[in-house]
Formats: sequence, C-alpha cells, structure tokens
Amino acid sequence: MGHVAAYIRVSSRGQDHALQRTAIEKAAAARGDVVEAWYAEKQSARTMDRAELKRLQEDAKAGRIARLYLFRLDRLTRTGIADTLTAIEGFRAAGVDVVSTHDSFDLNGPCSAVVIAVMAWASKMERLARNERVAAARERIEAEGGKWGRPSTITDEQTSTARRMHGEGASIRKIAMAIGVKKSVVGRVLRAA
Repeated sequence: MGHVAAYIRVSSRGQDHALQRTAIEKAAAARGDVVEAWYAEKQSARTMDRAELKRLQEDAKAGRIARLYLFRLDRLTRTGIADTLTAIEGFRAAGVDVVSTHDSFDLNGPCSAVVIAVMAWASKMERLARNERVAAARERIEAEGGKWGRPSTITDEQTSTARRMHGEGASIRKIAMAIGVKKSVVGRVLRAA
C-alpha cells in the first residue's frame, strides 16, 4: 500500500509553503493520517510541466501513494478544465484518494467531475483576470511616465562605482562590500552594462 502524500505549491520565490503545510497536516491528522511524502514547488500553475508534479504523478503510477492531500485544487493546476480533470483522473486510475483541505466539496463524490470542472474553469478565469489587471496597471504606470517593476536597490552612484571597480579588476564580492549591496545586485548591474 502506498503512503500518504501532499502536494503544495506557491507561485513566487517570496512566498513559502508554511500555510499550506500546516493546514494539510491538521486536516490529515483529523483523518488519522500522517503525511509521509511532501511534493513542494515554487512555480506558476500556468503550465503542467513542473518537476515536482511530474515526480508526484510518477510515484502515484508506481503505487507509492494511497492518499494525496492538496490545500486547494488550484494548487495542482490553473490551466483549465481538461488538465485538471486529466490530473485528477490520473491519480484516481492509480488508486490514489485525492483530498482537498480547503475546497468545500468532496473530490470523490457522485457529482465531483462537474464540481471539479467548474472549479478548474474558475481558477483559470481568476488567473487570466489577474494577468489582465497586471497588464492594465503596467500600461497605466508607463503611460504616466513611471517605471514598471520592483524599485531599484542600487543608486546611480553605486552603479557607477561598481562599473568603475569592475573595470579596475575588482571581484563582485569586493564591489558588493565596498558599495553596500548584495552580490546578486552587483552581478545584475554588471551584466546589464
């Protein structure tokens, strides 16, 4: 018999899995389960081509998973109805019981395919709407003469000093220490030059 597993995903590097992990551990304990295998990713769900998802699917097919916990269905995919149903059916075909801790429906009930399809459609629409809002905000900011993106963590003076020191043969580490910024910022500035 396979193990109890959980799949958790966040979209950006600045986010962490703590909220999902805690919620899943609590839900699993309430059912008498202990999650033995965690599949965690920091990647967008706009594609199904994700390393941990593939590993999870392979382990399910190999019979290593009996129950799979998800925080919500949209952690698995946001690419639409077909991908979502295919993923869920793939787990079911492998004998995996899929449990969503924060969607208010049973993924295994008699009407589950319809509910999953509606949730998958809503998730994809939410992703598309967010993309549209971001694009509109970017257009507005740029139309007003603003600059899109994160604020710079390095001043023009620091940039000049970094480029000068690099031209004189200083290492990125030495430059970063001298101007008081991270080595990654110095590297990015030097690559952009």
